[in-house]
Amino acid sequence: MAWHVVETSDKLDRLRLRMGRKDMSVIVVTGVSRGLGREMALGFAAAGHTVCGCGTSEELTTSLQSELGSEHSISVVDVSSDTVVAEWASRIVNDFGAPEFLINNAAVINPNAPLWDVDAATFDRLTAVNINGIANTVRHFVPAMMEAGRGVIVNFSSGWGRSTAADVAPYCASKWAVEGLTKSLAAELPVGLAAVPLNPGIINTDMLQSCFSGGANQFPSAQQWAEAAVPFILQMGDRDNGQSLSVPGF
Repeated sequence: MAWHVVETSDKLDRLRLRMGRKDMSVIVVTGVSRGLGREMALGFAAAGHTVCGCGTSEELTTSLQSELGSEHSISVVDVSSDTVVAEWASRIVNDFGAPEFLINNAAVINPNAPLWDVDAATFDRLTAVNINGIANTVRHFVPAMMEAGRGVIVNFSSGWGRSTAADVAPYCASKWAVEGLTKSLAAELPVGLAAVPLNPGIINTDMLQSCFSGGANQFPSAQQWAEAAVPFILQMGDRDNGQSLSVPGF
């Protein structure tokens, strides 16, 4: 795919001038409908950056688009579909330029159950989103980032990507895969780019509620998490390439 980075860089420069921010970054975030993704989108936008996000809920993505405003782009995208991601990435790169950050946050989890009770459709959907979804965004955004000569790919792992637990075997398997996929990607990237598997920590989200039930209420909210995570992510650079990182304090 041919990326017209010079042309799109001019568009981005004009956008920066309109917003009065020379240091503004374009940040692509998947899974912005709710939870960590939504709070990251709000946090990055509040810090003066342009957010290009996606989610699967039309109602929630429309609501977030309205909240963020027209300088940002929030779309309905199923990251498990390579065709859909290709169209989305082409539009974003053409309109905003290559992103400085590609944040793969979109994920699903299986209902608590031993592996033999997890049906094939549930397992396949989980791996399609959690693993294939990352490969799809890398396939269609990273070439533009390489041509631009900079950028950080942050792939959300988990504490269960570095440990295991009963009744969430498919989720654990997918997050262990994220760690390996990201470290391999890091070895392939040219100088100036970085790929980082990031453990966000334990945060009270809908996903955690599905695992811990009422026990999730003891953990920090997604908003509290984002207050620490947003600046932590923004300081990442090529020095972090291939490092398994965790959001401090979570």
